[in-house]
Amino acid sequence: MSQNSLNIFYEEPKDDRWLPYDRYPREWIRRIVRGKPRPGGVMMVALELMRGLDKIGVDYRFNDYNYIKNNPNELACVIGKPHLIFEKRIPKNPILFGAGVYSHPIDCPDLFVKYPNVKKILVPGEWMRQMCVPYYGDKVLAWPVGIDTNKWIPFTNEKTFDVLLYDKIRWEHDHFNNILLQPIIKYLESKHLSYSIIKYGSYKQEDFLEKLKVSKAMIFLCEHETQGLAYQQVLACDVPIFAWDRGGYWQDPSYYPDRVMYETVSSVPYWDVKCGMKFKDYVEFESYFNFFFEKVKAKLFSPRKFIMDNLTLEKCAEKYVEIVNFLY
Repeated sequence: MSQNSLNIFYEEPKDDRWLPYDRYPREWIRRIVRGKPRPGGVMMVALELMRGLDKIGVDYRFNDYNYIKNNPNELACVIGKPHLIFEKRIPKNPILFGAGVYSHPIDCPDLFVKYPNVKKILVPGEWMRQMCVPYYGDKVLAWPVGIDTNKWIPFTNEKTFDVLLYDKIRWEHDHFNNILLQPIIKYLESKHLSYSIIKYGSYKQEDFLEKLKVSKAMIFLCEHETQGLAYQQVLACDVPIFAWDRGGYWQDPSYYPDRVMYETVSSVPYWDVKCGMKFKDYVEFESYFNFFFEKVKAKLFSPRKFIMDNLTLEKCAEKYVEIVNFLY
């Protein structure tokens, strides 16, 4: 590699809403009312990548715009978001862009024409890469960020709950509450299995950890994931998962079905038999859950091993550095 340190960039867009420059007092008021903001998904990618680089001893600069402008031949690693490219904050340097990209290539189908300094684009997983290939060809690569396996660890606590039910149903929630979530709850109750529920977007990580400590297994309900940090954190805790993996079309209503119809997606894009089992609908849930839970009780799954073999902070940071080196 021809440069000593990586140049990493990540910023959230800060748009005015009602008046020029009102972004600043709005941010200040939000901080007072809500407290310190929790990192979102893309911010976590940047933070965890840098932690992985720390672990493998790779130096980096973070948001050093003066340096990058004064060294136009060095690669800029733009984790996200797209406005850093679209606003030409990094106008001349070659760019590795992602994984905090826009949702679908139709938002910028001519990315590599408008911004020829973008050399590769990273997306979080393989099905999303395949969705992008018709637009970007071999310019798009799948790269996942790593999981902190020192924070997300197996727990020796007494398991007071049989199941942690993770509700990340994002669209048509009322519909799937009726045909999936409530039938699952009734099934667990009919089998005298204890459970607790956690809902995406309404918990702190500390709450999640506390529930994982006392849960033997997790049922994961989500239409699809591009990477799925939460379920991978569960796997790192050595908690097996029974995952709703419906497949089919990408469901984002901003695109589907009028603008984009892409299949096949997955709710657990990084997975093998060590992690647990999957089901497509309630019929399959009812058919296979008992078999899954018997395997849980017999300790026949080893989900943490899957994470340690594939998705640690170190392994994913090493893969990122390999991609950077390839571009040189």
